[in-house]
Amino acid sequence: MKKLLVTGSSGLIGSEVVDYFCRLGWWVRGIDNNMRANFLGPQSDTRWNQKRLESLHENFEHFELDVRDRLRIADCLTQMKPDLIVHAAAQPSHDLAASRPFDDFDVNAVGTLNLIESTRLHAPEAVFVLMSTNKVYGDRPNSITLIEKETRWDYDDPEYVNGIPETFSIDQSMHSLFGASKLAADVCVQEYGRYFDMHTCCLRGGCLTGPNQSAVELHGFLSYLIKCNLEGRLYKIFGYKGKQVRDNMHSADVARFIHAFYNAPRCGEVYNMGGGRQNSCSILEAFDKVAALSNRQMNFEYVEENRVGDHICYMSDLTKMRSHFPHWNLSISLDDIFEQVYLAWTEK
Repeated sequence: MKKLLVTGSSGLIGSEVVDYFCRLGWWVRGIDNNMRANFLGPQSDTRWNQKRLESLHENFEHFELDVRDRLRIADCLTQMKPDLIVHAAAQPSHDLAASRPFDDFDVNAVGTLNLIESTRLHAPEAVFVLMSTNKVYGDRPNSITLIEKETRWDYDDPEYVNGIPETFSIDQSMHSLFGASKLAADVCVQEYGRYFDMHTCCLRGGCLTGPNQSAVELHGFLSYLIKCNLEGRLYKIFGYKGKQVRDNMHSADVARFIHAFYNAPRCGEVYNMGGGRQNSCSILEAFDKVAALSNRQMNFEYVEENRVGDHICYMSDLTKMRSHFPHWNLSISLDDIFEQVYLAWTEK
């Protein structure tokens, strides 16, 4: 039986990966200590997701462990010797990192080093996948010439008609401390792939979403927006006229891509992971989509000042992913994502 180790296994991506590979008959161990609730508050608690996975899958084992605990991480890798490692544990908030910089860096950067070094020492043949972020590009995407349309900003440069490629610069930009810690992890995982000839990749996620996310204002854009609509809660738009654009990928498509990479791994690769232009929407467009489902208009407030380092328009160029893995593609449309997340919130 093949073995998978998932960190952050109770979060959105981690739990989707657990569910996907358990259904394929793998033995899966999940590492999670519910640090998300510590970072983002009780509404982001993920214990419910842990219990859901434990009730669904006999071949899933939860392991209470902090990725900062270097010795116990090493023990875990020594005992398990997994075939695949998906590192999804993180301090996820762009904003929170500024108030807790040591926690942010210790979890995101040092935790990644703990895991990749233990992999090198104790499971060097394993495929290692890091859930990175598009924040590694900092605010440099805002330097692309944009055009303002009725409901969104868009690229006004033919070079980026398909979105932002992996060759886009990561230098000379404001990343936020979260972006800096994730960039450190990203480069580290690339380096282990190239220097030690390990099978590694970094998935630079845009707005990864789905029905099993404990979304809050500081993390989980689409899910939180839909939740606010259903509850009649005030939603705050931070700058850019509400026309800022994000591309959205369902967590199930992330799991499918990880499986594809496992079957044909490479050393030190990076992929921009998002919904691309076809699954993109602005905040204003998202308001209309959720209102069409709920028959309720958004209750929102506009704040003139944008979040520091926030992207005005971000869409992932999926050309490289599709070229390397031609049998993989997006399988869940933006409309289906909205419907699934909407139904999930109505059932909670």
